[in-house]
Amino acid sequence: MHLARFPRVRLFPAPTPLERLDNLSRALGGPTIWIKRDDCTVVATGGNKVRKLEWLIGEAKAQGATHIVTQGAVQSNHVRQTAAVARRFGMTCTALLEHRIDTNDRDYLGSGNVLLDKLFDCRIEYRPGGTDMNAAAEAKGAELRSGGAAVYVIPGGGSNPVGALGYVSCAQELMQQADEMGLRIDLIVTATGSAGTHAGLVVGLEGMNAQVPVLGIGVRLPRDKQEENVHRLACATADLVGMQGGIGRDVVVANCDYVGDGYGVPTKGMGEAVQMLAQQEGILLDPVYSGKAMAGLIDLIRKGSIAKDQTIVFLHTGGAVGLFGYTAFLEGALEAAC
Repeated sequence: MHLARFPRVRLFPAPTPLERLDNLSRALGGPTIWIKRDDCTVVATGGNKVRKLEWLIGEAKAQGATHIVTQGAVQSNHVRQTAAVARRFGMTCTALLEHRIDTNDRDYLGSGNVLLDKLFDCRIEYRPGGTDMNAAAEAKGAELRSGGAAVYVIPGGGSNPVGALGYVSCAQELMQQADEMGLRIDLIVTATGSAGTHAGLVVGLEGMNAQVPVLGIGVRLPRDKQEENVHRLACATADLVGMQGGIGRDVVVANCDYVGDGYGVPTKGMGEAVQMLAQQEGILLDPVYSGKAMAGLIDLIRKGSIAKDQTIVFLHTGGAVGLFGYTAFLEGALEAAC
């Protein structure tokens, strides 16, 4: 796969760190857990969407766009990172925020990512829960184009074949790091939501014949729907890069047992996972994606579903800014743990 054929902007110093979590591994009695620090992609406190935006903004610039339109939930990490990158390149950013969670919590509605969106001068519009948000973003883009704006629309999570190139590239980067370190990886675990990160990793690993499986821990949809979305995007991404043979359905695996009551709704396991990483390793997870993904990994280890002698890489997708939108829950979790 020759990714240099696609337009790209450079946004962060690569590679991101690959670190061993000795304290967490010891606390869980094995396996050996490593973490790929894509919370360290620098822009606007970092996160996995920065990788996707290298290719999405690259294409937007190549098309002459000056106005970015995107969408996400109220506390969207993606919107925050997109707004920041747009400003870096002198572009206007309009974001549609969905009230996906029924809440009047002031912290959720106004702090964390929302505050940063406003600092980046993002033009925010709200939509009710249940809206077809990608369709709404396309409609907003069409409206702005009719007024003369040069618009590029980015789907939620940056999850289309162009955005997924960020994680095709990440898979290549990770395996090069592992090879240089003499690290044999048995399993990669990450959050899976809008599907771009998961799909890109699968395509990159399959394209290298790395023979390293990926387990996505779902944060929103039931397993069958999540795997279907990831597989569809993986196939489209494989077509984009000209990969021979496509992507087998069997290599797309998600565990969606840790969603809880819904997307963005906190769970006890997420609260424990956030505390464990903070107190064992000094690393901040987020409450929507990496917190639930780590909760899943911890529970699977405790159940024995992941063997003690395996080597696991947890891909940290960032988003710690979102913790400030969940202040009351986290304070309660800390008090309960005392």
